[in-house]
Amino acid sequence: MKITKREVEHVARLARLELTEEEKERFTRELNSILTYFDKLNELNTEDVEPTSHVIPIVNVFREDEVRPSYPREEVLSNAPEEEEAFFKVPRILE
Repeated sequence: MKITKREVEHVARLARLELTEEEKERFTRELNSILTYFDKLNELNTEDVEPTSHVIPIVNVFREDEVRPSYPREEVLSNAPEEEEAFFKVPRILE
């Protein structure tokens, strides 16, 4: 597949980008270079390669949940701009 200058202009228009003639030419060359590399990758034999979502193994780094005492309600509400019946009062966002 080859990218044309017209396609670069179309994508630039969709992205609301103004490109100079020099930039259009450069992006056409660069995108074609990228697609040529993809074609090269498609030539690789990946038949015995298992699909993976990550290149390296991923390990969960979350800590164990521990029950701890909470802050006192009065201390937390002391930072509230407004409170009502021991709760934070916030502006209504839904009707």
